[in-house]
Amino acid sequence: MKIEKYAAIDIGSNAVRILLANIITQNGVSSYQKNSLVRVPIRLGEDAFTKGVISSHNFNRLVKAMVAFDLLMQVHGVKKYAAYATSALRSVTNRAEIVQKVYRESGIKIEIISGKKEAEVISRTTFSSIIDQQKVYLYVDVGGGSTEISLLKNGKFTDSRSFRIGTVRLINNLVEQSLWDNMETWVKAHLKPYKKVNILGTGGNINKLHKLAGLGEGKPLSYLKLFTFYQELSSMDYFQRITRYKLNPDRSDVIIPAMQIYMNILLWSKAKSIYVPKTGLSDGMIRELILEDGKKLLKI
Repeated sequence: MKIEKYAAIDIGSNAVRILLANIITQNGVSSYQKNSLVRVPIRLGEDAFTKGVISSHNFNRLVKAMVAFDLLMQVHGVKKYAAYATSALRSVTNRAEIVQKVYRESGIKIEIISGKKEAEVISRTTFSSIIDQQKVYLYVDVGGGSTEISLLKNGKFTDSRSFRIGTVRLINNLVEQSLWDNMETWVKAHLKPYKKVNILGTGGNINKLHKLAGLGEGKPLSYLKLFTFYQELSSMDYFQRITRYKLNPDRSDVIIPAMQIYMNILLWSKAKSIYVPKTGLSDGMIRELILEDGKKLLKI
């Protein structure tokens, strides 16, 4: 048996995070276990979507976070890593300067990926303990700057699309009705051949809601429960949500628009609940790194 450590750095619109994973290889087959996750609440999307540039304040915070992540990888003895930036850095004019500065200060190479690639990488995550190979699923990942939706049929992803509808964009009133219409059209068109569809939801907000509902692993979050949460949380102010539900300050505002996105997709798809596998872009990145090394990935 051989154990190595890989890392996935996800530079999102609402937060920056690093996932450290143990890669376990035995008899020529590899699997991975999550070791630790560090999340830093740098809301790059606030700058990106309202100003078109990352402010010097958040620029410096991002550089410091990357220096810290590099030190963390050194301490853990990480063999290989990937650092992907998504919607926020895709949108700003000073992205090249940011990438260069981060590399000079930390040695970390950031790749700014397209919405299409983001959806493809997310679709590489695995939910074998939750999904039924005979059923059709819509996999929905809601982020701060965009929502990635993929169609899963017979255990395989057949199509993916990224939409510029995200929680940080929504709280800044930057999502036009036409974007909602495009998402609705795509969902309904891709689900038209199927009588019934199930929803898989990922992202920090749906994970938190699933936890608040007190549901066990593999148990879906119903539309009724989601709508009840929406009514209750919407009736509170920002600080009440922090104190009553112990939400992080950078979660307290974006959780409302996240619920709006999930509820709309549930209505369009006519699904009655959401399964929450608690995986996402970082998990897809780890799996991508394993396959890049030519290793056979264990199907679990």
